[in-house]
Amino acid sequence: MDITFDKQSNTLAKLNINLSEEDYKPSVEKKLKDYRKKANIKGFRPGMVPIEMIKKMYGKAILIDEINHKLSHVVNDYIKDNKISIVGDPLPEHNEEESIDWDLQKTFNFSYELGLSGDFEIDFSKIKPIDSYEIKAGEKELNETIENLKNQFGEHTHGEVVEDGDMIYGSFTLGDWNEKSAIPMKAIKDSEKSIFIGAKKGDTLNFDIQSVFVDQKSLALATGKKDTEVADLQGTTQFEIEDITRTGKAELNQEFFDKVLGKDKALDEASFKEQVLTIVEGNYKRESDYLLKIDAEKAVLEAIEIELPDEFLRKWLIEVNQGKFTPEEVDRDFEFVKKDLKWSLIKNKIADQAEIKVEYAEVLEKTKEMVRGQFGMYDGGMDDIIEKVANNYLTEKSNKEGENRFQQMFKTVFDEKIGNELVNKIAVNKKIVEVDQFKEIAENLSKAN
Repeated sequence: MDITFDKQSNTLAKLNINLSEEDYKPSVEKKLKDYRKKANIKGFRPGMVPIEMIKKMYGKAILIDEINHKLSHVVNDYIKDNKISIVGDPLPEHNEEESIDWDLQKTFNFSYELGLSGDFEIDFSKIKPIDSYEIKAGEKELNETIENLKNQFGEHTHGEVVEDGDMIYGSFTLGDWNEKSAIPMKAIKDSEKSIFIGAKKGDTLNFDIQSVFVDQKSLALATGKKDTEVADLQGTTQFEIEDITRTGKAELNQEFFDKVLGKDKALDEASFKEQVLTIVEGNYKRESDYLLKIDAEKAVLEAIEIELPDEFLRKWLIEVNQGKFTPEEVDRDFEFVKKDLKWSLIKNKIADQAEIKVEYAEVLEKTKEMVRGQFGMYDGGMDDIIEKVANNYLTEKSNKEGENRFQQMFKTVFDEKIGNELVNKIAVNKKIVEVDQFKEIAENLSKAN
């Protein structure tokens, strides 16, 4: 086998592979023998079909399959062993494949077009400083959080008469349609609330179903219909009230402290407020850290120029998507694709420079953290069950995008490590801001992206 690498420019190269008979013959003959053992052909005992008949029936297909299999490994191994930084996938020269005589040829020549990224360096000292925000939560944020917690942990009671803010349970009837459901009073327009307020259990209310709800989404949620179906509900409907529930506010007492923070974590109001404020500021710190990593990524992308093979990438995008996109559609999103490719190249280079690796134990721990969050168990507990659920999650089948769950979580851990490396290496301007200032900064950044 003869392999030659012809670099034609900074961003294009050609990989030429010459296969002689000795490169593929052993695997082809082995596959023919395997077919012979399994072949079930009338007139011959299993395993006794003449090898020439097997060759005639299956030889060409086996030859093509084995050569393609070998080429795939040869191309990938050559790129990996020689540390060639490619973008996209190698594109075979189709005209060469079409001219092959599979019946007579013994040697085969194949060529692949490679798209390369231009050389680039990452010098963190040349990247402009980024802003890091320390967010100071005050009495306003503390009081808002406590009020929300009071509502969240308040006791549910049953009322006899509908009041504003209640949840009303009952049955819709409109023609032949009947549906048990629940209507939150917050889903009703202020101008229509008088229809409901003051009504009692057992009452039947009559109203135009398209007029009382604040929007179509609220109507869909209340009726159990899809968003696309609610327009079909027309006319006066009846709603028979079966139950009325409301949530009262929790009292600021020991029982409330224990529900929010855990048993005996706070023994008085001052300690409770101090700990809640710490949690609030911790939540904002996570938002600030996330914003910092976005700013770091943006600063790196702006600072580093990478030459890319535009025409090769356009051709590759059309081929890899098997005609799903026209050249015009590829052009429309091309700059976004280039940005993603550029960021991927930068991340991989950072990982090489910093020797960043991701171990299975780290992926598992990140998955356990996610599972605890879904279970609402941030302080641990049920470790054996959490680990079992996490392992099961990581072995689930691929999603619609073709990534399996392990790949998804691996990428999450890898990206976190890259983000940490960026914020540790790029100069930072620390700023103390109020919550409202930070919200405005975050909103402006979101619009800019």
